[in-house]
Amino acid sequence: MTFNLHEDQPEDSPNSWEKRRDLCISVITSYSPMILCTQQGVKSQLDYLQQGLPGYDQFGVSRKGPQDTSDEHCTIFYDKEKLKGVEPPGFSFQVVNTNMDEFSPRARRRSALLTWQHIASLPPSLPVVYCGGFNTQKESTTGRFLLGRSREHGVVGDMRDVWPNARVRKNVSLIRTYHGFKGDKQGALEFLKLIFRALCLCWDRQTQDLHIDWILFRGRSLIPVLCEVVSDNMDGYYPSSHYPIFAEFLLPRTLRHVALSYGNMGCLSHHLWLCLPVSSAVDMVIPILMARR
Repeated sequence: MTFNLHEDQPEDSPNSWEKRRDLCISVITSYSPMILCTQQGVKSQLDYLQQGLPGYDQFGVSRKGPQDTSDEHCTIFYDKEKLKGVEPPGFSFQVVNTNMDEFSPRARRRSALLTWQHIASLPPSLPVVYCGGFNTQKESTTGRFLLGRSREHGVVGDMRDVWPNARVRKNVSLIRTYHGFKGDKQGALEFLKLIFRALCLCWDRQTQDLHIDWILFRGRSLIPVLCEVVSDNMDGYYPSSHYPIFAEFLLPRTLRHVALSYGNMGCLSHHLWLCLPVSSAVDMVIPILMARR
């Protein structure tokens, strides 16, 4: 699961962290992802999630470095009962979490290129899941590069998008993942902007969404079986200004280990390797939840 937590708001705001933090935990526990990728969470938010999710461990640092506790973090939570730490090279699966620049297309392209250079350096047989807040649509230069539709500095990505490739997709009508705490109740101006932007896209199965929160993947051994735009709310109050994205992958019975790596703003500076024992007699479904604060 990928989940943008959204930064804390003033205490008197209807969208303050204090008013929505329990809803965040409720949404996460209802989906019970093995891997939860969060963006934009500050330490106090992450500490509260950790307290409410005792079955998880977390790994991540601030944008300003490992010693900082005041700025946004790009953090991965993982189910510590199902995922165990191992030393490389005992791995078969890598998860990359990112939160790209909100304003600069150039910064997003550079982040995508830097992250892709890391992914491309891995063995082609190693499955990779790359998710987080890309803050742009998939038909942008950044999206087209990562999905293998355009070149950046002479190279081209080969990631695949879970959303159009999943066997089952839920909440297809929610074609945008950022909603500003409004859910599907947008004002007239926002609605007209949405229609205009949608008409500017090639309206086919690959591009019929305005998602800025994605789950991408690479590797033949990963089979996306489900992808859902999570719209859970409590009487119109939402856990974040972004919808979380939830995905499930089917892993073949030959897969034995899972590796989890951490990327900050597209720059991979820390790695965490995990082991997932899988029965040789059955296939394994791995639920992943991406969240933005």
